Amino acid sequence: MAYKTIITLFLIGTLGSYAKMKCEAGKCQIGKCEVGKCGAALIHKSKLPKKERQNKNLMQKQVPQKEDNSTMKCQAGKCGAAIEIQSAKAKSTTSKKPTIKQLFNVRTVEVKVLQSSKKQSNYGYIVAQDPLIVDVTAWFSGYVKELYVDSLYQKVQRGDALALVYSPEVYKAKQDYLNAIRFHAKRSSPAMVHSAKTKLLLLGVSQTEILQVSKKSEISKYTTIYAPTSGWIFEKNIHQGSYINSKKSLYKITDLSKVWLEVKLFQNELSSLHHMQHFTVSIKGLDRTYKAKKELLYPALDPKEATATLRLSLDNEDGFLKPGMYAKVDAYSTYSTKVVIPRTAVIRKSGVWYVFLATEFQGEYEPLAVELKPLDSKHFQVTKGLKVGDKVVNNALFMMDSDAQINSIY
Repeated sequence: MAYKTIITLFLIGTLGSYAKMKCEAGKCQIGKCEVGKCGAALIHKSKLPKKERQNKNLMQKQVPQKEDNSTMKCQAGKCGAAIEIQSAKAKSTTSKKPTIKQLFNVRTVEVKVLQSSKKQSNYGYIVAQDPLIVDVTAWFSGYVKELYVDSLYQKVQRGDALALVYSPEVYKAKQDYLNAIRFHAKRSSPAMVHSAKTKLLLLGVSQTEILQVSKKSEISKYTTIYAPTSGWIFEKNIHQGSYINSKKSLYKITDLSKVWLEVKLFQNELSSLHHMQHFTVSIKGLDRTYKAKKELLYPALDPKEATATLRLSLDNEDGFLKPGMYAKVDAYSTYSTKVVIPRTAVIRKSGVWYVFLATEFQGEYEPLAVELKPLDSKHFQVTKGLKVGDKVVNNALFMMDSDAQINSIY
């Protein structure tokens, strides 16, 4: 038994030495031969059936062994350069922001600066200014001899004759003045003349009539009442043959060269009133607009309507504005400068506003989240994300949005 074991070990050692010699000569039949393993490989091969060994050799011939390109470069001494190029490419790829490429006709618009102000519209009525309303009264009693202005809404100028009246009081004062002048001619009495003249002035007698008495030495029984200001006759309380006295208003003359606009404001609009500095008034039926000046906010509200009244002053030299006209007033705050973009250049996604910013490469656009505020019906105010001069896409945003979603940019 021991003899057989010795013979077997001898044969294995002989076969192993023979296989090792063939591997060293380049005749190893099993792939790459490692030192000291050829014998084992032969033994393993010898245990396979002949048919299976043929199939395995055929498969090894059909599958070509590809050499790694980087290994070849390393063999050529270019490993360092290849690694640097690959790292540079990877770095540039990661640093570039994701963009959308569109080659169709895309219109862009520039982010610009716009001067704007807050606007508030209200309504009111044109009224006459109180300081320009004058009551015409006689400072004496008498009777109307003749009316020169005998109807309402006549326009008069300052100094126009309104009525001719007879007043016993004025007639006596004229006689006293004439007698003082005659007495002064005989004996110097300037104080007497001055006193008589002052009495006529205090009765409202015009300088023209007083001068007529002193120069012509004539006394008229009648006295003329003149218009103290220019304007329209809005009230008339005198008729032909009427009795007049100092307690009765004869005419009411209203000057409409300047008018007021009384604007109605609701309570919630009062807080923004101090910001409003510019007022533009428009009247239905008139082709022009008027500039108004803020004068006074009335201290009391109308309890029935819960509205306050704001008084505006307007020039009315052309005379087109009439008391009682219904007017619209647009109030504007002080103009301020804002960075704006059109409303058509933004899209809202998941509660965030986005624009598509034009990059330095033609046809490439970058989705950019921005912060906006509504400004008017055409513009948004940009508070963050864009600066003046940036160009953003102004059309076909739905296609840009689709591309961004497909490329998982959002």
